[in-house]
Amino acid sequence: MGLFDKIKSAFTGAETKEQPQVEVEEEVKEVVEDSTAKETTLEPDNTKQETDEYEKGLKKSRVSFTRRLNELLANFRYEDEEFFEELEDLLIESDVGFEATMQIADTLRYEAKVENVKSMKDAERVIVKTMVDMYGETNPDHQAFNENPDGLTVVLFVGVNGVGKTTTIAKMAHQYIDKGKKVVLAAGDTFRAGAIEQLNIWGDRVGAEVISTKQGGDPAAVVFDSIKTARDSGADLLLIDTAGRLQNKKNLMNELEKMKRVISREIPDAPHETLLVLDATTGQNALNQAKIFKETTDVTGIVLTKMDGTAKGGIVLAIGKELGIPVKFVGLGETMNDLHPFDTEKFAYGLFKELIEQTA
Repeated sequence: MGLFDKIKSAFTGAETKEQPQVEVEEEVKEVVEDSTAKETTLEPDNTKQETDEYEKGLKKSRVSFTRRLNELLANFRYEDEEFFEELEDLLIESDVGFEATMQIADTLRYEAKVENVKSMKDAERVIVKTMVDMYGETNPDHQAFNENPDGLTVVLFVGVNGVGKTTTIAKMAHQYIDKGKKVVLAAGDTFRAGAIEQLNIWGDRVGAEVISTKQGGDPAAVVFDSIKTARDSGADLLLIDTAGRLQNKKNLMNELEKMKRVISREIPDAPHETLLVLDATTGQNALNQAKIFKETTDVTGIVLTKMDGTAKGGIVLAIGKELGIPVKFVGLGETMNDLHPFDTEKFAYGLFKELIEQTA
C-alpha cells in the first residue's frame, strides 16, 4: 500500500482499490506503482491533536494549491500539451522543484496515453497520488532525530541569517526542558552583531544556560567550553548556534570544520546531528542555500521554519528529490510548541487534505 492509499484509509476512512499494473518505462513506473518502502505506523497518542496542528499550520499552502489545481483541472484535456505545460508551471511555482515536476507531469502524460485518465477527477487522483507517494519516498519517517543514548547529545545548527535559526534553537530547548531534560546553549555565532545577546535572551526565557564569548571571539573555543560545561552539569542536550555568513564560503567552511573537529575530539561520535535551518517562505532560494551548505558541511537533516507563512508547500519535495536530505523538523507556527518532528503522513494530509478526500 502506497502512502496515498494509507493516508486515505487512516485519515478519511475511505476504502482503497488496487490499481491494475501495466508495463511502463522504468522511471515513470517507479512513480505509478505503490511504494515498496517500509510503512510507518500512526502514533495512537496525540495523533488527532498533531494532525490538527499540521492542518492548521499548512492551511495557507493547502488552500492556495487546491484552488489553483482545481482551476487548472477544470480545463483538463488529456490530449492537449498546453495543459501539461500549465501543470508544470503550477508545480514549479509551488516550489515542487524541476525534477519532481517533470516526474509528476510525465506520469500524468503516460496515464493519459494509455487511456487510464480522461476525466478531471481521474487526472486529479493521478497528480495527488503521485505527489503524496513521492513525499513518502523522498522523506521516510524512519530518519528520526538522532539522540545519544549514552550521554550528551550534541546538535550543530547551521543556516544563513534571518531564517529563524536562533528561534528554532530556543524552541527545541524549551520543549526538552519541558520534558525534564537539562539543556545548554552555545553562542557559536561570534561574527554577527547581536547574535550572542539574542541567544542569551532566549536562554533566560527558556531556562537554559548559555556559553558565550565577546563578539569576534573564537567560536571553536566557545564550543570547547560549552562541551565542558554540559558534561560537568550533567546536561542531556547541547545546542550550538553557528555563523550564517562570514566573508566568503571558504571562511564559513573553515569555521564549521574547526568547530566540528573540536566536538569530535571531545565526543568521538558527535555532533549527533547537523541541522540546516531553512526559511520555507523563500522557496527556491532556500533550496539554493541547502545546496551550498551541503557542499560546505555534512548536513544530516533540515529544519523548515515558517511553513505556516508560505503558500508554497512543495519545497519538501524539492529538497528530498534534488538533495536527498531528510526534513527532520517543521515550524508550523510562532509559539514555543510549534516546532514539530517531521511526520510524512501528517504533512502530506495537511497539505492535500481536501484533494485526498475529493478522490474518494
